[in-house]
Amino acid sequence: MNDNWTRRAALLAAVVMAGCTPAEDDTGPAPAPHVAVQTLAPTALTVSEDLPGRVAAWRSAEIRSQVGGIVQRRLFEQGAEVAAGRPLFQIDPRPFQAELEMAAASLQRAEAALARAQRQEQRLAPLVAAEAVSRQAYDDALSARDQAAAEVALERATLARRRLDLQFATVTAPIAGRVDQALVSEGALVSASDTAPMARVLQIDRVYVDLRLPGASATAEWPAEAEVQILDAGGAPTGLTGRVLMTGTAVDVGTGERLLRVAVPNPQRRLLPGQYVQARVPRARYEAALTLPQQAVFRVGGQARVWVVDTQQQAHAVPVELGELVQRRYRVAAGLQAGQQVVVEGGERLGDGLVVAARPWAEPATARAARR
Repeated sequence: MNDNWTRRAALLAAVVMAGCTPAEDDTGPAPAPHVAVQTLAPTALTVSEDLPGRVAAWRSAEIRSQVGGIVQRRLFEQGAEVAAGRPLFQIDPRPFQAELEMAAASLQRAEAALARAQRQEQRLAPLVAAEAVSRQAYDDALSARDQAAAEVALERATLARRRLDLQFATVTAPIAGRVDQALVSEGALVSASDTAPMARVLQIDRVYVDLRLPGASATAEWPAEAEVQILDAGGAPTGLTGRVLMTGTAVDVGTGERLLRVAVPNPQRRLLPGQYVQARVPRARYEAALTLPQQAVFRVGGQARVWVVDTQQQAHAVPVELGELVQRRYRVAAGLQAGQQVVVEGGERLGDGLVVAARPWAEPATARAARR
């Protein structure tokens, strides 16, 4: 009996000991984290800034009368293109024609008086030499001749003025362009002192786009002749481009802004004076810039860093100095070189020196299209 209990106790102890033996570990090392990387390569980069602005006519002329009278006819179609010198309004010319004829008659009378005074002086000249007449009589004849000559000059100037008045009765366009609505109608009385114009002519085959930039902008002068892309009010490209003409040197005390004027060819008249637009103005140009996606950057203590994968497929956090942000991509100012692989996705799982499984990062199609 004791032997049976002894065998049972030994068997139970063996079972207990077998159950307490540790199992063999079959987990192995943790897999390498998967990341998406982009290889840095130099590319041309233009840094631009979108600015709001207004369209202004290349040239603008207010049509005004230089003489007073009744408007007989309007000689243009409203909204039409007109050439410089094209008649626009006809003011009743009859009063000016009459004054011209009066001035011509006055000139004839003055010329006749001058001829008489000249003959008188010529008759007295030999007589005064022979002392047949007094010197005073001869001096009076000379004065009469000179006064008659002055009257002729005055009447000639008056006649020229009357000719101008007759010409001014036909009001012409001083510049070529598109004539706006007529602001006076037939039968209206106009004068040279009127404050309101009769019409306006705007040259808009070329226009100015006047942009407003902050007075404290870091860019004091935009590059001369820099090409500017014109956008509509919503920021969509219009297909029109222009050139920077000048950057204002004074800051508007009311708005704190400066003027940036752009010249834009407008052959189809798509831009109209007063229209609100935007313009994409190039601020800097880099021929071989390194850029990286915005999401590749993280910060530690305010210092920008990126994960870089070396040739042994190990990740390392590298500090970088960043430049401008253009379409969700930073320009690398310092800290990286061409050919390095930068982690774009999956960096939140990394530690310094950790081996990773890298694959090329695929840029979204919308981002690629926006950068073209």
